[in-house]
Amino acid sequence: MTLEEATRLLAAAGIEAPRAEARLLLAHALDIGRDATLTAIPTPQQGAVLAALVTRRAAHEPFAYIVGRKEFWSLAFRVGPGVLIPRPDTETLIEEALRLVPDKSAPLCIADLGTGSGALLVAALREFPNALGIGFESSPEAFEFARTNAASLVGARAEIRAGDWNGAQGPFDLIFSNPPYIPTADIESLAPEVCRHEPRAALDGGPDGLDAYRGLADLLPKILKPGGHAVLEIGIGQAFAMELLFRKLEIVRIAADLAGIPRCLVLRNP
Repeated sequence: MTLEEATRLLAAAGIEAPRAEARLLLAHALDIGRDATLTAIPTPQQGAVLAALVTRRAAHEPFAYIVGRKEFWSLAFRVGPGVLIPRPDTETLIEEALRLVPDKSAPLCIADLGTGSGALLVAALREFPNALGIGFESSPEAFEFARTNAASLVGARAEIRAGDWNGAQGPFDLIFSNPPYIPTADIESLAPEVCRHEPRAALDGGPDGLDAYRGLADLLPKILKPGGHAVLEIGIGQAFAMELLFRKLEIVRIAADLAGIPRCLVLRNP
């Protein structure tokens, strides 16, 4: 398969920016830089590898799953089927944590509830070099990705525990969570890359999208240190509900992402 053939197939499948994606897939198949793809001529064996990658992408498998990695906070995380792909919007949570704790040398105890790939926990530990952290993950597939990413990027400073976050005991100085928050009825309307391929358990927040937050509203006051903070990702239109749910904690602010959408709930344990 050539670059032009790959581009045509991706375009026919409805992939946005098909030539750009075809070049990235070719770069991955040939293990070359993107700039070199304009003049590269795949061997028959390399063309077969490219064809297999294009077939997967034409079926709307996420690009990150195909290449096996996704960048978050300028760090490369291993990802694949069974783990939620880190999004740029979620970096808002790290930005807010840095705003809350300007002293990067602070010896924090950090938790990430539903750590997925480990992106939030690892990014935070890279920013706070004297901190230690625990990530909780109930999905066996995601657990393995989180454990691998944590070991390679922050070593022994991160512990990944298999199981429900209700097993967290604390106390913690700082807690992150990007829980499932998509209302069940809305999932099928998401992009096929998401609704067909990413783990439903990491997306489905129940009938109103708030099931996980109800559990967090009960758990966080028990495991946050007095004066400690929790930083949670929220979905579109959910900010008002947060004020009703988290009555035992102080809502410090609700921060917007780069698109101006309220995305990050910042809580404090009085």
